[in-house]
Amino acid sequence: MDFITNNLLFIALFILIIHSIETLAYAVRLSGARVKLIASALSLFNVMVMVSRIANMMQQPFTGKLIDRAPVHNTLEFVEAQFRFIIGASTVGSIIGILLLPTFVAVFSRAIVHLTEERGSVPSLLRRIFSFYYIKRGVTHFSLPKFSYLKNTKISDIPIRLFLINIVITAIYTIGVLSALYSALLSPDSGYTSAMASGLINGIATILLVIFIDPKISVMADDVVNQRGDYQQLKNISIMMVASRLLGTLLAQLLFIPGAHYIGWFSKFILNL
Repeated sequence: MDFITNNLLFIALFILIIHSIETLAYAVRLSGARVKLIASALSLFNVMVMVSRIANMMQQPFTGKLIDRAPVHNTLEFVEAQFRFIIGASTVGSIIGILLLPTFVAVFSRAIVHLTEERGSVPSLLRRIFSFYYIKRGVTHFSLPKFSYLKNTKISDIPIRLFLINIVITAIYTIGVLSALYSALLSPDSGYTSAMASGLINGIATILLVIFIDPKISVMADDVVNQRGDYQQLKNISIMMVASRLLGTLLAQLLFIPGAHYIGWFSKFILNL
């Protein structure tokens, strides 16, 4: 366990928070459909996604520092252990997000209503919800998931293809930076090219998310608001999405090394152009 350093724990905490936020982001659409304010809900959703993306960029230099501080005699094994620890933190973050999902559906429902009362001003909303009074009220909404939350959830209502796509997208997003940095260690002659590939990988994962996942969930939320769809089905899909995110972080452990080799091959291909 000598690979566990203060810097690694700091990064793991960052990753844990990022994946918790991104998991909880699925609660926003549920809340929006619940209070029938889907457009305001999407504004809040975009704020959460932006925060998680900025946090992800902030932790990247610290992740690179792990390689600079790795011992020379067993750099690959040492860095691999540290990176797998970080991937494990993403799994823990997803689990925390799942556990807090019912609580945040209730909290976001009130936040969306307050956002409309503040005429769309996010700073005013943040000032309001982070006041002692509203934090105290928010604690009263805390509740862990119960089996009753899965009541009427049917496997037949879950679109398997969407479920599998989200697993793969989450896995790619989880290992994008890590595989690129590890590839730079495997192939020092193309190290800079490999390291710079992380932005491209995460960009592709984001594009896939926007094309295949977000529109379908948004349309279902709109259908609920316009009384053309069932809230229970939207809840089923949201539960499915957070479950697929968790499985995606587990798949990331398997794809980490193959992903690094693929990035190395791609980097050498770019150099030979």
